[in-house]
Amino acid sequence: MGYLITIILLAIAFDFINGFHDSANSIATVVSTKVLKPVVAVVWAAFFNFVAFFIAEYLLGFNIANTVQRVVEAEWVTLPIIIAGLAAAIIWSLLTWWRGIPSSSSHTLIGGLMGAAICSKGIAAVHWSTVGMICLFIIVAPLIGFIAGNIITVFLYWCFRRVKPHKADVWFKRLQLVSSACLSIGHGLNDSQKEIGVIACALTAFGAKYGFEHLPTWLLPDTVTCAGEIGHNFTGAPSWIPIACITAIAIGTMSGGWKIIKTMGNKITKITPYEGFCSQAAGAITLFVTQNLGIPVSTTHVISGSIMGVGSVKRMNAVRWGVSIDLVTAWIITIPVSAMIGALVYGIMMIG
Repeated sequence: MGYLITIILLAIAFDFINGFHDSANSIATVVSTKVLKPVVAVVWAAFFNFVAFFIAEYLLGFNIANTVQRVVEAEWVTLPIIIAGLAAAIIWSLLTWWRGIPSSSSHTLIGGLMGAAICSKGIAAVHWSTVGMICLFIIVAPLIGFIAGNIITVFLYWCFRRVKPHKADVWFKRLQLVSSACLSIGHGLNDSQKEIGVIACALTAFGAKYGFEHLPTWLLPDTVTCAGEIGHNFTGAPSWIPIACITAIAIGTMSGGWKIIKTMGNKITKITPYEGFCSQAAGAITLFVTQNLGIPVSTTHVISGSIMGVGSVKRMNAVRWGVSIDLVTAWIITIPVSAMIGALVYGIMMIG
């Protein structure tokens, strides 16, 4: 039982860290274009992070939570593997936040779980088709964001070509509130579900080994079929889990992530209200599409790609490609580095 409680606490803590680490994703352009003051912006984003719960609960479902549960093969999942994976994700997220690097909390968690599972059971413990699809979207997600940002920017430029720049700025400052809200909802839908899936997976592992009758009432899944099936369907977890996870992300978002906001809002390319709206709209569209597909992606990757796509419309050298290359490097190393950390943490746990 101690392992299970530890997993729940670590998952909620990781959601909190995810919130302040990734708060820049939905508010960086709103802050950099001076549409909202930083404090107001984080409260705005946190509110719509929480709204995401109701959209998932009543409209879109928890597709990403189901996918995350399949990263490690069901028969090889153990509570120590999950603890080591979460610990690795927290360590790498804090390190990249401290350095102001907008890395992916999503891929950090995936890498941590993979590393711990491989250290424990070997490469057969990883569900490689699921991991392969997630890795593919490291490239596909920012590319979708780049293309969508480019198309939306060109389309709106043509629509508003006769409008005076000052008047257009007034309109797009207001519209940025809408696009920022949509992006915050996408962030809540995407990022909180990974920890929801991890907790549900832990309940599966516990039930399979010890039996669900040994769980306290407040941890019992809402629906129990059989141990082998629980965890492949989100109804196998108690209903308070998504509320707790999304609330943690919302509170984390309110804590802000100012180092990363500076990178996202200013260093990639100079952003105007019009371009801020276009990048946020493109990012939100991408996140809603991937949520529907059940593919956990990085909101950091998505909005970075969108900002690059918007900036490239002016001219290719409007994007600070040196900064962008640094971001891409961080994206590429996240899964292998976090996997090594996960393996190391698991090894230390087993020694202890």
